[in-house]
Amino acid sequence: MKPTAVNLARELARFDDLWAQRTIAGLNDYQVKLAKVKGEFVWHTHHDTDELFLVIAGRLTIQLRDGDVTLGAGELFVVPRGVEHCPVADEETHILLVEPAGVINTGDAGGPLTKAAEPLG
Repeated sequence: MKPTAVNLARELARFDDLWAQRTIAGLNDYQVKLAKVKGEFVWHTHHDTDELFLVIAGRLTIQLRDGDVTLGAGELFVVPRGVEHCPVADEETHILLVEPAGVINTGDAGGPLTKAAEPLG
């Protein structure tokens, strides 16, 4: 298999749905995912893992019970395991996430936004 780079802009252009994660790479037992987000997600917790958010384009606010963290393009934040959070984007925002394979996007909250990450390809 010929090694190839992953072009984030090209991969983001392949889908339009919001809050649906697309797996673009694997790293040990982790998945690297892309998502397009807009509006408010759901308050949830991942009891067994941290979650890394990296903003590629736009602005993302991660609401936490102790205060909000707002990220612009090129900024990242790690939500520690067990910390309840709710991502919010006033405009369409493109993000990259890194988390263990099999993590459910809505954590312990469930609901209609729960979706398994789909592979691009």
